[in-house]
Amino acid sequence: MNRDCDQHMKLRLPRHPRSVGRAREALLGWMGLPGELGETAALLLSELVTNALRHGSPPGREIVVTVSRGDGLLRLEVEDAGETLPRPRTPDPIDECGRGLALVAALADDWGVAGRQGPGKRVWVTLKAPDY
Repeated sequence: MNRDCDQHMKLRLPRHPRSVGRAREALLGWMGLPGELGETAALLLSELVTNALRHGSPPGREIVVTVSRGDGLLRLEVEDAGETLPRPRTPDPIDECGRGLALVAALADDWGVAGRQGPGKRVWVTLKAPDY
């Protein structure tokens, strides 16, 4: 884990289900986010990491989580080596999955997908964190 002046954290994680919990613990431990902001950030990060594990990086590749704060914003980014871009979808009511990006869109102040150095993509979300 890399930290820079308490404004930036970068974490490299293996393509393993336990990485979701490790990312969430690192976020909450490092940031000390209060109440609802912490819960929302942890949920959003969990969704992004889960998507990267399920649909992103091929076996044997790491995912990279970056968290930064500044100018009243908290930014969460998850990079993976997969080429498939995330697409929100409308699942049937009985589907057990497929709601992650709808949740991200509903809870984040903004979100998107960007390129990254090397193969793959970076999926990011921002949350307003003015008095934190």
